[in-house]
Amino acid sequence: MTAATLHDALTQALTERLQPVALELEDDSAAHAGHAGARSGAHFNLRIVSARFAGLPRVARHRLVYDALRPWMAEGVHALAIDARTPDEV
Repeated sequence: MTAATLHDALTQALTERLQPVALELEDDSAAHAGHAGARSGAHFNLRIVSARFAGLPRVARHRLVYDALRPWMAEGVHALAIDARTPDEV
């Protein structure tokens, strides 16, 4: 899977599952060149705003994101930094 295809698949999965009002998914893999994990998958930074996160602590929000991306976490994604907020928090 190419980096662009992976990015599109992740974006689509997050959009379908979490219905965000804002979503920024940045492929940060180039910054990790030479890092051992860089060979095993991509590095992403995610900023997502969704009403689905309302009333949930940070860990539960991250679980929702990981559940949406489960098919790609074992293959394709090595690292994912998550900033998950509700519309009221931005």
